[in-house]
Amino acid sequence: MTLTLFPIRLLLAAFMMLLAWPFALVASLGPAERDPEQPLALWRKVVDFLLKAIMRTMWFVGGFHRVTVKGRQALPTEAAILTLAPHSSYFDAIPVTMTMSSIVMKAESRDIPIWGTLIKYIRPVFVSRSDQDSRRRTVEEIKRRAQSNGKWPQIMIFPEGTCTNRTCLITFKPGAFIPGVPVQPVVLRYPNKLDTITWTWQGPGALEILWLTLCQFHNQIEIEFLPVYNPSEEEKKDPALYASNVRRIMAEALGVSVTDYTFEDCQLALAEGQLRLPADTCLLEFARLVRGLGLKPEKLEKDLDRYAESAGMKRGAKINVSEFAAYLEVPVSDPLADMFSLFDESGSGKMDPREYVVALSVVCRPAQTLDTIQLAFKASAGFT
Repeated sequence: MTLTLFPIRLLLAAFMMLLAWPFALVASLGPAERDPEQPLALWRKVVDFLLKAIMRTMWFVGGFHRVTVKGRQALPTEAAILTLAPHSSYFDAIPVTMTMSSIVMKAESRDIPIWGTLIKYIRPVFVSRSDQDSRRRTVEEIKRRAQSNGKWPQIMIFPEGTCTNRTCLITFKPGAFIPGVPVQPVVLRYPNKLDTITWTWQGPGALEILWLTLCQFHNQIEIEFLPVYNPSEEEKKDPALYASNVRRIMAEALGVSVTDYTFEDCQLALAEGQLRLPADTCLLEFARLVRGLGLKPEKLEKDLDRYAESAGMKRGAKINVSEFAAYLEVPVSDPLADMFSLFDESGSGKMDPREYVVALSVVCRPAQTLDTIQLAFKASAGFT
């Protein structure tokens, strides 16, 4: 298969993408892309049809001979947002290309040759996952489009925010649920006997996944559109509750469990391996305690330099739990004592505040390891 089926499929799929590119490029320059209130011109609808046909052919030559669709896709006026899960692979793009719905994507995706043009054609909402301001703007844009009464295309959102292995549904991000409008849950299944689809942070790489999948003679995907979910007044006021209830319904349809881990937790687990933190320090537990104290990582990030300078002024002196509370400007409490114990490895009742600074930096900026290392040097300034 490696010497026969794989190269043939790869060349045919590449040809179909190249064939789609000029149509997407020309159509993305049209006035309807800038003014959604204008009705789509006939030629734009023709381009939509052609691109759907081309992309379906691309998936067909890649081995996805049959795409099983269950249920009915809601109209934009019925549900402006489609929530898809589980998100496990770049092959999850299949329902996107079949519907030409808008999506929320990493900002870096727009710069991918050929594919970036195809992505921009569907008018996505771009987001930088490590930039808090970008996240806020993304939520505002989703809300604006969702409340446009069908003037914008539907938005397909993968609320998990990262790829998982499909054995459970992790915590849904609230972005799709903040607008408080009805959403249509969509569940994805890959019923292949051999799983060559799953692309996770500790599994095969993107190229290996592509190679293994194209070497399979037949690949399967099932797309099931569940009934539109209309939020209650309580859910409209509480996006986290709304997200949790939608996740529960999707998990029941999939027959899997749910877990409260998030994309940020995955980043913390990776960062914990890259940085030499105290052996008993669990970043996931630390992050939970930070939030339990009412401290928001996005706000604490602004205070990191101040914490580092304060730790440096102590010149290596360790502090007790009362001094730790004063250091954080919070009262002594059980959550604070639990956090303190994470850094009190010897059980002596003392901890080094510099270790707290490093751990806090990882929680606030899990994707910026270099900044954390620089902050650690700043907190240790003057020591040998």
